[in-house]
Amino acid sequence: MAWIFVAIAFGGFIPTYWLKLLDGSFAGKPILHIHGMLLFGWVLFYAMQVQFVAQRSIAQHRNWGIAGVSLMTALSISVVLAAINTIKQGALTGFETQAAAFSIVTFSGIALIVGFVALAIMNIHRTDWHSRLMTLSFVPLLQAPMARPFAVLMTPPGAVGPPPVFVTLPPAIVIDLILVAMLVYDRRTTGRFHPVTLYGALAIIAVQVLCVPVSTSPAWLATARWIASLAG
Repeated sequence: MAWIFVAIAFGGFIPTYWLKLLDGSFAGKPILHIHGMLLFGWVLFYAMQVQFVAQRSIAQHRNWGIAGVSLMTALSISVVLAAINTIKQGALTGFETQAAAFSIVTFSGIALIVGFVALAIMNIHRTDWHSRLMTLSFVPLLQAPMARPFAVLMTPPGAVGPPPVFVTLPPAIVIDLILVAMLVYDRRTTGRFHPVTLYGALAIIAVQVLCVPVSTSPAWLATARWIASLAG
């Protein structure tokens, strides 16, 4: 599954990042390149860590785990900065409200990711919890690359500005198949749903759905603008 994550992270950004880099048409700020490299680095790091476990190199897995904490910290900061950049770009082009509303997807996603990773670190000696929590952390992370092909295929010609949040639901449903695979695995190997998988899946789906109505609320729009103001 870790290598499927690598394929999704890399392949999802082909139409909106890799191809545009090749033809020189990508016009994003430097923070987006930094964020992209950290994202791919994190997914590859996870695949490497899984490989260590598969090869019974548990000591290597634990030693590299310290580096993983630093990498996740840098990735989290880059996610927040990239979201702030999007809100500010929206303000410059007359789409501040739309950009602020859509940022709930990014901020709620990184909150889930950090939460799952932090819980995984707290449960490193409970391997069944640790492995499932780390896997769950990739569901919100991979929603972004999964959404890129949907955006290319479904965005109407001439559309400008950030889209409404409900357009994130179709790619979210696709990426949630990871949760289905985890639940099926639990059922077949243990005869029951592991509580981490079950409650983690419910939390992820709840956030995905609630983002739609909350994104346009005055409270969230004010929060998003306040976060953006922290960058000056």
